[in-house]
Amino acid sequence: MSDRPSGAAPPRLVAVLGPTNTGKTHLAVERMLGHASGMIGLPLRLLAREVYDRIVKLRGARCVALITGEEKIVPPRPQYFVCTVEAMPLSRQVEFLAVDEIQLCADRERGHVFTHRLLHARGTAETMLLGAATMAPLVRRLLPHAEIVSRERFSNLTYAGPKKLTRLPRRSAVVAFSADQVYAIAELIRRQRGGAAVVMGSLSPRTRNAQVALYQSGEVDFLVATDAIGMGLNMDVDHVAFAGLRKFDGRRTRFLTPQETAQIAGRAGRYQRDGTFGVTGEADDMDPDLVEAVEQHHFQPTPGAEWRNAKLDFGSLANLMRSLAQPPEREGLTLAAEALDEKTLRQLAADPEVTTRARDREVLFRLWDVCQTPDFRKQAPDEHVRLVRDFFFHLTAGKRRVPEDWIAGQFAGLDRTDGDIDSLAARLSSVRTLAYVANRPDWLADAAGWQGRTHALEDRLSDTLHERLMARFVDRRTSALMRGLRVREEMLAGVSADGAVTVEGHYVGKLTGVQFEAAHGTSVLEEKALRSAATHAVGPEINRRLGKLAAEPDDAFALQPDGVVLWRGEAAGVLAGGQPFSPRVRLLGELGHDAARQRAARRLEAFLAAEASRRLAGLRRLEAAVAEGHVKGLARGLA
Repeated sequence: MSDRPSGAAPPRLVAVLGPTNTGKTHLAVERMLGHASGMIGLPLRLLAREVYDRIVKLRGARCVALITGEEKIVPPRPQYFVCTVEAMPLSRQVEFLAVDEIQLCADRERGHVFTHRLLHARGTAETMLLGAATMAPLVRRLLPHAEIVSRERFSNLTYAGPKKLTRLPRRSAVVAFSADQVYAIAELIRRQRGGAAVVMGSLSPRTRNAQVALYQSGEVDFLVATDAIGMGLNMDVDHVAFAGLRKFDGRRTRFLTPQETAQIAGRAGRYQRDGTFGVTGEADDMDPDLVEAVEQHHFQPTPGAEWRNAKLDFGSLANLMRSLAQPPEREGLTLAAEALDEKTLRQLAADPEVTTRARDREVLFRLWDVCQTPDFRKQAPDEHVRLVRDFFFHLTAGKRRVPEDWIAGQFAGLDRTDGDIDSLAARLSSVRTLAYVANRPDWLADAAGWQGRTHALEDRLSDTLHERLMARFVDRRTSALMRGLRVREEMLAGVSADGAVTVEGHYVGKLTGVQFEAAHGTSVLEEKALRSAATHAVGPEINRRLGKLAAEPDDAFALQPDGVVLWRGEAAGVLAGGQPFSPRVRLLGELGHDAARQRAARRLEAFLAAEASRRLAGLRRLEAAVAEGHVKGLARGLA
């Protein structure tokens, strides 16, 4: 019900539809901030956190709330709510309401939730539904009074064909469809190109943000990700390369639909900067029809929306299950396949203890509530059902709370930061389950305390996971050198008193006199980076030293018995032939301008010639006498 004053304009219902990079989410946030109150539902916790952080910067933390399954930040009097679609508190009235990626109403797993928001979630003044252009016919059918606004992509998206992983352009995102494939590609890019950031949907927002920051800062030029990047995560990507065109959707391995391909490929380009997409690795070349569809944004309309009855009958367990299976009565809606919560309920309904306890209406509400616990851990289905069953029994007996010793024991087993990447990721998934429990309003006696503890543990694990990902997939020295070479005028280089040379804080070799000896790299790429860093960072210092050498007096030099010429005690050249009073010198090292090196070599030769005149004065006079004809006959031959 709306408390809109009599005579006021009716609430606006608008569907803003178009491909990626049309600024739909940005528009919705701007519109929301133009109202006194608002709420936006987003498809991913990661994206919700990103939008929340953006609004906090604009309006301050006191007026914005973040609500997801595992995280609730709700100040005393929030004006704006940023939520995952499932967690939107629809009982709270707001002037503006938006739902992003509304085309997910056709998704088999979550579609019924998006369809419910499409049909029922409304702001008192304005409602905005954001999604793909393929939703236009369905919106017209289901919401005939809605205004439809079509938006064009700000930049062009073109197909660049197949490219080897080692030939991908800088600022590329490589998309794979399994963690193993993501790791293998990131490992290869580390060896060949210096390093890659990793983004997967299973990462916590903190780890994901740290990895994206690694990429955005330019410390690495490549991002390896799952299709999680398709859902509106904003990054400066110029090229998207598909390492495969098939994915496992939870039931079977299938080809990506044209719409899914476009959603992912559309991450390339930002605002008015054009982007490209292509394939890499073992992926087959894209079909020309698919390429045309993605480039032109022409796709088959969304045929229908997944629907599940929202008016459930809690008169009995049988009635509840029957109401969940009720078919839709409107055209354009399809009865959704059993979601996880419904499957869990059906399995628990076969348990005599559960059915005995669930005869009471209030207990039945609680049963349905616990069945909606997400399976963050992705373990065997029986394990998840067992966990939900435990929650149900805890919450319907005794103090009607999850016991303190249960969550304390679970927490203690997870409160460690040892292990590899997979171990840390699994631990984080289990912490998400604890965070979900802690954020249920009446599941724990000390819910606020456990919210703080689970949040702190998630942060610790997230930071450790980021460090492990960095250690495994980023060659810090090589990536720093290569980054410095791209911005040479800003590259930080230094030579210590003992001649140690550092670039961007990394040791790259030693400078002795005018000779630079590069450190040995562990790969061909690192060797190349070291050589390039030497040329661009050490070169100016060597040119300075060569100029100084050329202006030095003779007492700055010394000749060793083995023919090495020292400059201020350090080897600078080697005697390489010629005549005693017109010697030739080979200057040590390779760096420096040719003209500066020639002047330095001539200066060393001049020193040697003068040294010969001093040490061989008698021979020098004899040579002059012969040359001038003062010595004749047998004496000349002897001379």
